[in-house]
Amino acid sequence: MNKTELFAEIAKNTGLTKIDSERAVEAFLNAVAATLKKGDEVRLVGFGTFSVSERKATEGRNPRTGETIKIAACKQPKFKAGKTLKDALN
Repeated sequence: MNKTELFAEIAKNTGLTKIDSERAVEAFLNAVAATLKKGDEVRLVGFGTFSVSERKATEGRNPRTGETIKIAACKQPKFKAGKTLKDALN
């Protein structure tokens, strides 16, 4: 499912227009991104938790040349599924 299909599915299930559902999804995504950018986490009970993980700087190898390269430290978003979501899949 892509974003457009998600907007259509939300519109169908809620009675909102596709434009309103698009605005709602975009607002949700922007709120999650802003919260993660501040270093906080977003907990949606039953669905899951969005958080930020910090990766240390490491050394890697270019597989083509074998040359050692430095991989910079970075922050990476993480998602951990909640129990209700896990149960829905099994």
